[in-house]
Amino acid sequence: MENLKLVVLMNNQVLITKIEESPSELGEPDCRLVNPYLVSKNKTIEPLFIEYTGQKTFMIHSDKIFTITEPNSELIDKYNKITE
Repeated sequence: MENLKLVVLMNNQVLITKIEESPSELGEPDCRLVNPYLVSKNKTIEPLFIEYTGQKTFMIHSDKIFTITEPNSELIDKYNKITE
């Protein structure tokens, strides 16, 4: 899936999400997370902030991201089943 990444945040949370760079002014969030899911240690996934909002797109500062990598096929399959 295009732009589907595993994003590890500085607070050790792990997300599987589509991510896009977003032009911004200095100090403004510069990454757009589209349909992000929180990945637990036992590899279950749940929508980010589901208990607070139905929103599916979130902005984040790139300095809050520790690293971005490719998700394994197991997580990709889980994500695709939930988001289709």
